Amino acid sequence: MSYSNSIIFGPIPSRRFGISLGIDLSSGKKQCNFDCLYCELEGAKTVEKMDEFPSVEDIIKEIKNSFLIHPKIDVLTLTCNGEPTLYPKLNELIDEINKIKGNTKTLILSNGSTIYKEDIFNTLLKIDIVKLSLDCVSEKCFKKLDRVNSSVETQKIVPAMVHFSKQTTNDLVLEILFVKDLNDNEAEISLLYDAVTKINPKRVDIGTIDRPPAYDVKPVAYEFLEKVANRFGNVNVNIVYKNRPKLIQSFNIDEIISMLKRRPLTNEDIENMFDDNSKSILNVLLKDKIVTIINSSGVDFYKCF
Repeated sequence: MSYSNSIIFGPIPSRRFGISLGIDLSSGKKQCNFDCLYCELEGAKTVEKMDEFPSVEDIIKEIKNSFLIHPKIDVLTLTCNGEPTLYPKLNELIDEINKIKGNTKTLILSNGSTIYKEDIFNTLLKIDIVKLSLDCVSEKCFKKLDRVNSSVETQKIVPAMVHFSKQTTNDLVLEILFVKDLNDNEAEISLLYDAVTKINPKRVDIGTIDRPPAYDVKPVAYEFLEKVANRFGNVNVNIVYKNRPKLIQSFNIDEIISMLKRRPLTNEDIENMFDDNSKSILNVLLKDKIVTIINSSGVDFYKCF
């Protein structure tokens, strides 16, 4: 089977990572060790490994061709109709991409399920931005929401993420997707909070269903995500939510400092919360270096230490 015409997609603008060129490691069919209830792809039987995949040579050829046509690419995004770390030649592929990427960064979008495997762990260390999903911590939640393949040892995932965060010199981003009545309960949120604290990623993206899911499940409200973000404290939490509500308010200097000490805010947060006077105060705080802008894997956060 030839994949040469469907390996590459884009480039497309990403709010979180810049201009992204997608690399689909399983364009022919869904090959995943999860069958998440919220997946935008159709439900499919889980697999332990891929049985159809493009060659490293074909992928590199397509990337080189894309670079000729689109010289301004910020990230090469490794993804697939399923789980990209199941691609059996991932280590070789990353080595070959790193030879030709120049200033372009590599990014992988993984469900995090294989990070405890030594070969995958070591390969991920070579990637500039590693984005891992972590919707659940308890085995019960993994089975109910992510519907994992029997080969996945879920109890090893969080410890391996903690170890990876300590080992990597690159960017680690976590993504948590909340689904109503599945992982939005107090017990799971507490487990997630403890896990995030131990993992200590550069950034956490939290969101909910915003595209038609494979199964009949419902999103949580924006207000819920905001409460979770506030609870996560001084972690760089980016709320990903379509059509998020605007609640423009006026804040004084003490309120802004207190707010940013409690939780860093993104540009999108500021636009949705601050009136013009509050923005002026924020600019003064920036000028006086009381507030600092920190870029975390492509997203700017306003922080007050």
